[in-house]
Amino acid sequence: MPIIGKLLKKTTEISYKRNFNKGKEYTNQLKTLEKIVDKAKSTAFGQRYNFPLIIEQADVAEAYQKVVPITDYDEFYDEWLKDSIAGVKDHTWPGRIKHYALSSGTTGSPSKRIPVTDEMIRSFQKTSMRQISTLHELDLPDTFYSASILAVGGSAKLTKKETHIEGDLSGILKKYTSFVVNPFTKPGNKIAKIKDWNKKMEQMVEKAPDWNIGIVAGVPSWCLMLMERIIERYQLKSIHDIWPNFQVYVHGGVFMQPYIPRLEKVIGQKVHLLDTYLASEGYFAYQTSPEREGMQLLLNNGIFYEFVPFNSDFFDENGTVKDKFEAFNLSQVTEGVDYAMVISTNAGLWRYMIGDLVRFVNVEEREVKIVGRIKQFMSLVGEHLSLDNLNCAVQHASETENIPIPEFCLYADTDNQRHIWFIGTNEPMTGERIKTVIDEELKRINDDYAGVRKYSLNEPVFKVVPLNTFYEFLASIGKAGSQNKMPRVMNPQQTKQWNLFIKKKGL
Repeated sequence: MPIIGKLLKKTTEISYKRNFNKGKEYTNQLKTLEKIVDKAKSTAFGQRYNFPLIIEQADVAEAYQKVVPITDYDEFYDEWLKDSIAGVKDHTWPGRIKHYALSSGTTGSPSKRIPVTDEMIRSFQKTSMRQISTLHELDLPDTFYSASILAVGGSAKLTKKETHIEGDLSGILKKYTSFVVNPFTKPGNKIAKIKDWNKKMEQMVEKAPDWNIGIVAGVPSWCLMLMERIIERYQLKSIHDIWPNFQVYVHGGVFMQPYIPRLEKVIGQKVHLLDTYLASEGYFAYQTSPEREGMQLLLNNGIFYEFVPFNSDFFDENGTVKDKFEAFNLSQVTEGVDYAMVISTNAGLWRYMIGDLVRFVNVEEREVKIVGRIKQFMSLVGEHLSLDNLNCAVQHASETENIPIPEFCLYADTDNQRHIWFIGTNEPMTGERIKTVIDEELKRINDDYAGVRKYSLNEPVFKVVPLNTFYEFLASIGKAGSQNKMPRVMNPQQTKQWNLFIKKKGL
């Protein structure tokens, strides 16, 4: 095994040197757009929007943006996607799309079906290898390269429908995983196909002593729960007692900072944290080094990016875009602005608003961080609280009071003109105490909030509940484990589900 480790380490080094500083030029984006527009010019979508003419223009991007409207999932589904799912060929992408990833969506919402083409699968594979090459910069020991990757994801079991195959993206990608890579990935096909999260976790806990894990990848809440269960089962001091080569944790999907105190309790040595921006719609970016603040966008990966500033000039109070044609390309963005990201992909998604808000932390390096969701912001009476504002205020309270707060959520109480908060922690804490800290911090970092709190927004209500309450709630609605995340700002449907659950629990 040491020989294999040395070979893999050397391969990683060669790949890193080959890819370092490549692909950051905007021309990569123009080539990507030209390639996917040309590929789809004979499809029904391409004919509707005259792709053959667009591809002949001197400025393909400008011509494309003038005629193709920006859409969200519901609009794109009604107009185009439902026919592709029904098996219509050459509709939004050449041929018949064989696979659809079931996106976990927002809690309380039905799963979305996201197209996964052969071209997209190759893009995922290429990016995964490129990301692994960045590990060279961490100067890890040879033994690490002989260890396995544990992906704590959804079920790999796919469902065959009349016209396509659907399931979790991880299952679709696993189907095309090279037999060379398979021995180095866990938990293995048998466990990966288990749909029930508790049964899957039990099997992973059972197998843990047999594995040599170097990388853990997945949503923090579920990965930490798994490691805590392993430590409890085998009476360990830390996860490194069983996985001494565990050196890298690849996370994504949520703000990581609140989970670090829990992580520090389960590890026995330093672990490198790397953020990644991967969704059912595509592999968008990853952190090239733990020292970098943001994640580097992938510009030559079959995806063309556009960005709509998330402010009142471009969006209404409900988070609906005002102009379906106006968006900035990568050469026009600036640092420090929150943008709604729009993508066009080699899976036949065209000017599709993914729902995430990103902020450029380094335009030159093409580095972004996720700061929220278009629909997950709070503006009951014009306070315009972003998810980033909420995360920062809760993190401030956690540090000020010296208590971990990995989970929280809130909703708008329209009848009483106030916010209702739920704080998840197992430490002793009263709602009144935490309210003062968070309320004052939100006033400090958001002028709109400070203004409406004086005149129209009543004092918020804070309730402290055990941490496990959030995970039990997700389990109660069939969303335990995998890529499922608790929404921070709940919509009316989610609020109803949550309050029924809280009432049943007697909290």
